[in-house]
Amino acid sequence: MKKNVRRAVLAYSGGLDTSIIVPWLKEHYGCEVVCYCSDVGQGDELEGLEARARAIGADDVVVEDLRVPFLRDFAFPALRAGAVYEGKYLLGTSLARPLIASRQVWCAERSGADALAHGCTGKGNDQVRFELAYMALAPRLTVLAPWRDPLWTINSREDALAYAEKKGIPVPVKKSDLYSRDANLWHLSHEGGPLEDPASAAPEELYRLTESPARTPATPEVVTIGFEGGRPVSLNGNALGPVELVTMLNVIAGRHGVGRIDIVESRLVGMKSRGVYETPAGTVLYEALEDLCRLVLPHDLLRTRAELAPRMADLIYNGQWFSPLRRALQSFVDTALQVATGEVSVELHHGRAVAVARTSPQSLYRAGLASFDMTGYDRSHAEGFIRLFGLPLAVAAQRGTEIPAAETAPDAANSPAAPAAPEVQRV
Repeated sequence: MKKNVRRAVLAYSGGLDTSIIVPWLKEHYGCEVVCYCSDVGQGDELEGLEARARAIGADDVVVEDLRVPFLRDFAFPALRAGAVYEGKYLLGTSLARPLIASRQVWCAERSGADALAHGCTGKGNDQVRFELAYMALAPRLTVLAPWRDPLWTINSREDALAYAEKKGIPVPVKKSDLYSRDANLWHLSHEGGPLEDPASAAPEELYRLTESPARTPATPEVVTIGFEGGRPVSLNGNALGPVELVTMLNVIAGRHGVGRIDIVESRLVGMKSRGVYETPAGTVLYEALEDLCRLVLPHDLLRTRAELAPRMADLIYNGQWFSPLRRALQSFVDTALQVATGEVSVELHHGRAVAVARTSPQSLYRAGLASFDMTGYDRSHAEGFIRLFGLPLAVAAQRGTEIPAAETAPDAANSPAAPAAPEVQRV
């Protein structure tokens, strides 16, 4: 059934999908449309966005600069957790969605709206990420998802382009460039178009943040990242805020071709999809922090964090940022990484980022213990440790070599008869 809606707040990016949704909502629901946009580092995409939204019928436009909270409260916590989806994806889009959705809810409450809308397709993960956030924060509001609406007749990006042309809507997409991109400070993603054939390599002209390995500098470059409690706070000895640090590191790592991945991933909604991601700064920060953790965390804590990291990645990828489990795991990680303070030097060269040096006031490394010099170390303790540590192995090796006690007991048939029990007199 068609929902009765008076005013809807649309998560608006200025791209093809959300641009055509503004007039479509007004045409089919007769409602006011408030376009809400979060600046999470899209850069040039935001130029003229408010004017474009009003030109296609938006009744109001709200644009917020959320770059600092995006990194501080979403990307960096995931970094501390070591969250990497299916071993490769650093979750750039997944991390931005709960923040955008939460501020969209705030905008709806401020403007007195009775509905929230998004431009996610019925096949993707983002529909889940947005709507789980809506359910966690404002379950009373109506949700409009045009791509799943029975009134929606657009089935492809080609159809969407045709609709935009029919309505006179200018959009930053051409028939010769049908990639779906999502940009923020943490990454740039590319999907669709030629990438829908996983047997075809991504064309070099696709990339925008990272240089081709063939054109990267011949000489390696070393950058030094400073951390406090697992939070990046400095670059090459200069204290920087989150936005400045990530922006500068994106440029440095990008010119060395660092941060590219090409992955066929498992979407939450059931199918495989192919994505190409560029995450220059995030790749360097991940390499640096993992290296620092190996320096300052004891083995059991390091191992437990590593075991929980894929679980955290799944929660984030699946849109469960506001779930009690994600919050609880984050509390564990943040407590564990209170000692993750120090500096790590990372060498960048031909698309690779490799930690090469590290220091920390919380280091568990002791040169006197680790060196081959035996002075000050009582080697006799090692024998007892080895015997106790290997005791289960020794016991297991002896299985079957000893005669069980039951086999050495006298044969019951040849044993003297036991005295009969006295007869019980019954009354």
